[in-house]
Amino acid sequence: MNLWVAFVVTLIISLVWLRFIDFLAIKQLISKKISRKIIHIGIGPIFILCWLFFPENPLSRYVAAIIPFLITMQFFLIGIGVIKDQASVDAMSRKGDPKEILKGPLFYGIVFVILTILFWRDSPIGIIALMVLSGGDGFADVIGRRVPSIALKWSPNKSLAGTTAMFLGGTIFSLLAVFIFTKQGFLSIDFVDNFPKIILINVIATIVESLPLQDWDNITVPGIVVLLSLILI
Repeated sequence: MNLWVAFVVTLIISLVWLRFIDFLAIKQLISKKISRKIIHIGIGPIFILCWLFFPENPLSRYVAAIIPFLITMQFFLIGIGVIKDQASVDAMSRKGDPKEILKGPLFYGIVFVILTILFWRDSPIGIIALMVLSGGDGFADVIGRRVPSIALKWSPNKSLAGTTAMFLGGTIFSLLAVFIFTKQGFLSIDFVDNFPKIILINVIATIVESLPLQDWDNITVPGIVVLLSLILI
């Protein structure tokens, strides 16, 4: 696609997803907690797969990064009360307080902006980090709260079921994304050779996510994934 056509298409798709989940939350078709995590799980893969639309242009990564930047700025303005958007507050906060958006959701958006610019689609590092953040950390909370299991001794608010979901979600999402971008010719790495490395990265990311650091997962998880990817891949 043309650079700006790709930008508009990606922006529209991202906003439609966000507004659709907002709508479900405001209509109470899904709970606030689940809507927050559905946004978390879905927007990452949607945005990353839209990278495929962008042309081979040095500006592509920066233009693409405008999208999470704009959405993150919206989160920030809602969080500080400049924008009144109850649908977004209901969808992204745990207790209905707009200031909650200034934590997890804001960190999530900032990480997307930074990793899009630094790594883009010709590096597996950003792709893996963002997919682990989306699929792994997202599913950890959804499954952990709904599947009965024992609590982790070092982190009583987290469970074995959630930790297992973190590993499986992050592994599946990151492997699929790397496979797609490799097949499309954007990544020049051996998928089979890096398969066990990606699994190892997800094992360690899962351990980091299991630590009792509420609201900081959106920084610690992609941070450790980037570090490990730089070493291993």
